[in-house]
Amino acid sequence: MSLLEVEGLTKKYTGLTAVDTVDVTVDDREFLGIIGPNGAGKTTLFSLLAGSQEPTSGRIVFDGTDITGWSAQRVARTGLVRTFQLMRPFESMSVLENVTIASLGRRSRKDARRHALGVLERVQLEQYATAASGSLPTAGLKRLELARALAMEPRMILLDEVLAGLVPAERAPMIELLRDLHGDGLTVMFVEHIMAAVMALSERLVVMHDGRVLTQGVPAEVIAEPQVIEAYLGEDY
Repeated sequence: MSLLEVEGLTKKYTGLTAVDTVDVTVDDREFLGIIGPNGAGKTTLFSLLAGSQEPTSGRIVFDGTDITGWSAQRVARTGLVRTFQLMRPFESMSVLENVTIASLGRRSRKDARRHALGVLERVQLEQYATAASGSLPTAGLKRLELARALAMEPRMILLDEVLAGLVPAERAPMIELLRDLHGDGLTVMFVEHIMAAVMALSERLVVMHDGRVLTQGVPAEVIAEPQVIEAYLGEDY
């Protein structure tokens, strides 16, 4: 059963079409990977889905409801939440306060703090609960960004390069965490350049190029397609 249906989604700027008639479906509890070169339209696609940008044309249906053009806050309340490649926590606030704020949309202040503590434990940041968020290293900031999204109790999460900037020793536990969250029933759509992670996690793969969907399907078959090798992976891959 499809949880997300995207039909003909397009975003045009003056002299540029960033997303061009994209059709994508995501099944409930699926883990969908999106790859493509820089400038392919991947992050713009996320912005359209999450409501931070309004599409020029096309349709977005989430859990049977047409959410095209809804605000980001309204979209998040439906259960569709995104993370950002550039982490921007409230640096003067503690890690716990950052996650508590994200929880307030659905809970009372007291209950939000209790829920936030549980989320921090889930992403293995509980030991940093009282630390200023600005003091966290990159790996900690990545987990905090994920925690803030999870605190909003999503049914589906859009992850924008959640592994970028991590060294291999930091990637492995994050990949395992994402696998566990998916196993708990979370639907995941993620943009990633680290192909080892893409292949380890994705049940299906979408390749974008020049704002369009170049191809999609089973990961092992998709990455073997000549057009994908030419447009993104390169012959060395």
